[in-house]
Amino acid sequence: MTQRYVIHVPILAADLPAAQRLARVVGRWMRVLPQTDPGETTVSAEDDQNVRHRVFCDLLMPGGRRCLLRADHDGPCARRLHR
Repeated sequence: MTQRYVIHVPILAADLPAAQRLARVVGRWMRVLPQTDPGETTVSAEDDQNVRHRVFCDLLMPGGRRCLLRADHDGPCARRLHR
């Protein structure tokens, strides 16, 4: 067993798309904390927490950094939001 622990913080949203949007906002904001790994952020239904939905693409890009776009995005991976 590793000596790492995961903090689960319940944040409620009305539906899956709203939960994913909110999780992306929270995940991007939490990047200021070196202990966080927003790329691993998932959301689930309150009554079915074993079925999780990825929030970020998180694929490894050249240079070892990870894509910060939403999971299943169209187009190439990027470190910034497309405007």
